[in-house]
Amino acid sequence: MNGMKVFKFDVDEDYAKQHNEMVRDTRSLVASGVAIFVISLIAGIAIWFLVDPASPWRWLGSVGLVLFGILMLVVALLIPRRVGGVQELYDAHPLAPAIITERAGTTVTLTALANINVDPSLPPRWAITSRVMQPLPNTPDKVGTKVPVAAVGAQRSARDQQHWQTITPMPIAWGTPDESIVTEARKSIPQEQWNVLERARKKTELVERSKNSLVEL
Repeated sequence: MNGMKVFKFDVDEDYAKQHNEMVRDTRSLVASGVAIFVISLIAGIAIWFLVDPASPWRWLGSVGLVLFGILMLVVALLIPRRVGGVQELYDAHPLAPAIITERAGTTVTLTALANINVDPSLPPRWAITSRVMQPLPNTPDKVGTKVPVAAVGAQRSARDQQHWQTITPMPIAWGTPDESIVTEARKSIPQEQWNVLERARKKTELVERSKNSLVEL
């Protein structure tokens, strides 16, 4: 079976900022890091003025909290650079098939087929991964709906640099309001990959284990 290839299209940045949950998650992490910095700074200053100058906790508490806050601020500011822009993400990660496997309340579960090999030239090692998300724009939310995604590889272990430890499905529908582009992406995915995913998604226990995880097939 052939591997996966990148699907190139022009991302609507304003639209993506509104709908792309990965972008929203990144903004939330940055905001949390800044908030922790502010809280740590205030707490450190409070300890400096309120704790007895003779107590070793005055220095340990105030300096420790301030340094921790600065560390969190640096991490927060580096997150967007590490993640990259939305166009960069779509351009750097391969097109993959995904299917809506559950509709529960105001969310859907999207299950995607992914190649865990970092090197795309190697014979693919297939796995599935699932993510719970809000219903996709311009996409039916019924179970069985086919959804083209970019398979965004994120982590590798120190012992195994050749395989992704986590892969997040990023729907093409998050990047453009143009339904013809989404349709083109869906048709660009080989039917054999859809068939593999279709067989896997019928195994309820397998899909459940794949939520926010990779389960090899």
